Amino acid sequence: MRNAIIQCLFYGSLTFGIWTALLFIYLHHNHVSSWQKKSQEPLSAWSPGKKVHQQIIYGSEQIPKPHVIVKRTDEDKAKSMLGTDFNHTNPELHKELLKYGFNVIISRSLGIEREVPDTRSKMCLQKHYPAHLPTASIVICFYNEEFNALFRTVSSVMNLMSHYFLGEIILVDDMSKVDDLKEKLDYHLETFRGKVKIIRNKKREGLIRARLIGASHPLLHAIAKDPKMVVCPLIDVIDDRTLEYKPSPLVRGTFDWNLQFKWDNVFSYEMDGPEGPTKPIRSPAMSGGIFAIRRHYFNEIGQYDKDMDFWGGENLELSLRVLQILFLKYKKQTGKPSIIISAMTHNYLRLVHVWLDEYKEQFFLRKPGLKYVTYRNIRECSFQWYLDNVFPELEASVNSS
Repeated sequence: MRNAIIQCLFYGSLTFGIWTALLFIYLHHNHVSSWQKKSQEPLSAWSPGKKVHQQIIYGSEQIPKPHVIVKRTDEDKAKSMLGTDFNHTNPELHKELLKYGFNVIISRSLGIEREVPDTRSKMCLQKHYPAHLPTASIVICFYNEEFNALFRTVSSVMNLMSHYFLGEIILVDDMSKVDDLKEKLDYHLETFRGKVKIIRNKKREGLIRARLIGASHPLLHAIAKDPKMVVCPLIDVIDDRTLEYKPSPLVRGTFDWNLQFKWDNVFSYEMDGPEGPTKPIRSPAMSGGIFAIRRHYFNEIGQYDKDMDFWGGENLELSLRVLQILFLKYKKQTGKPSIIISAMTHNYLRLVHVWLDEYKEQFFLRKPGLKYVTYRNIRECSFQWYLDNVFPELEASVNSS
């Protein structure tokens, strides 16, 4: 009898222990599954960290979502080359500088991915954004670009932008003749299958029409609040000779009577309030290289002037249609082919005659050789309104000269 009682207690304890273990495993698995499901849902807020490219914030809990860039064996050597300007020492290297507009030796040594510093204001790291923002389609046009530099542009967007907000990247190849931009590019883009689409023009269209082609295929917070907002980033600079990464100061886009775009200081009152320098800053003009706009609004305002060729002046022309500003990277390039210079003259003449009204003489005083060059008008509007309401400092410069 005593042995029977001991056996019952033993098997009872064993059964209880097994069920307790199974219940613990079930609850733990259910907790992990619900956490994983939660982490795949739209974010309530997100903020890139210093070491981690994305940091998802749920209330007080922070869940890191790092993108891992595998360190290459020659990465330290490549980084040591940054800041070295040696293209002029070799005729062949100088030839490539003229061809691509920047230091190709360092670009190739960096490869297809590069980590860059976070140059934003520390106040930006404290900002939280709504989860339900519109997704963005990013259009990147290229013509005979150096392969590594182009691919770094794509990988930077993929690595640094939240995939919840990235709809797609549309690459428009404006009939490049460089072999690396054909099969090799297609092969490497397989890494981002489903997110990157490439369109290859059958004839050379130029940057302006290439952008329109990209936009015809299927900084979001400001646009979500105002669908007629056009948002531009501060543009950090990568030196063309040394490929050093240089942060941009807080500036706004303007232009002079030569219709040359330039960066000017931001008025102090623009930074009044608790948001300080992190809030959107009003700007009379945009650089044109990087901006965000709702597709329907872009179509509504008439897109770009399709009769402008290649590039030049399109940013000011579009600035005069819309009007306002807010962060990527720009690599300044050396040299402009003669065909581009001719197209720029054509574009600026269209801009002057269509938009500047009686103020066009200010341009011709500085460019008298263009005064009697023919052009074709497309529309009429008041430039005086723009001077009165958007950029009064430009008219003030006329009165003081």
